[in-house]
Amino acid sequence: MITMVVGEIANFAAYAFAPAILVTPLGALSIIISAALAHIILREKLHTFGILGCVLCVVGSTAIVLHAPPERQIESVTEVWDLATEPGFLFYALLVLTAVFILIFHFVPQYGQSHIMVYIGVCSLVGSISVMSVKAVGIALKLTFSGMNQLVYPQTWAFTLVVVTCVVTQMNYLNKALDTFNTAVVSPIYYVMFTTLTILASVIMFKDWDRQNPTQIITEMCGFVTILSGTFLLHKTKDMVDGTSLTSMSMRQLKHEEEDDFDESIPLKRQDSLRIP
Repeated sequence: MITMVVGEIANFAAYAFAPAILVTPLGALSIIISAALAHIILREKLHTFGILGCVLCVVGSTAIVLHAPPERQIESVTEVWDLATEPGFLFYALLVLTAVFILIFHFVPQYGQSHIMVYIGVCSLVGSISVMSVKAVGIALKLTFSGMNQLVYPQTWAFTLVVVTCVVTQMNYLNKALDTFNTAVVSPIYYVMFTTLTILASVIMFKDWDRQNPTQIITEMCGFVTILSGTFLLHKTKDMVDGTSLTSMSMRQLKHEEEDDFDESIPLKRQDSLRIP
């Protein structure tokens, strides 16, 4: 729990120093580390395709890091507020809120227990707004610690309220999804939808792609697709066992069964021999 809290604090701080289009996809690295630690500490078997999935995540992450846009220089939280109140992002936020309310009040009561996309849709849509607000609060805290107090601006507290509301909603429906459906199915779908919508929101609000050429943008998208492929492959094969391991396990099991049958047959033969005069 302590390491998880520290990791979330570090993730929160990362949004204050780097664009969301870079930070969010790199969350796939936690999946790789979890798989590696499970293999080393818990002795869980990692399928060959699972190893390939880890390699794909590393390659995709490297491509994104090498071609990520530079961080936008912001001197005040009011600048972030101006970006958030531009027509483009207001239209996106309105679409997100409309979709979330429709999902919560219409689709969740009827299809929440049978369709996995309902809960994950709410989490992903709300999550894209929460990341933008988290970045705004992170920038405000960074500027405050550097000597420019941003806590006196009401925009800072408005972003904080949005963060709290979105995170509570997000965690509520994510827990419902995990309670209802298999984690191996929820995790990759949620990662894909959440990361895609977060990148879209960041591109609209902070105009990340305005500071890049087409080659960099295409390379970033290729890196993102590579990470998605690796994540899907890793989750898809997490419960699979290599053919050689499966064969050896079957042979060991068959050998134990033969030994058990042999041991059980010995006393029977001895009893029959004692009965013969």
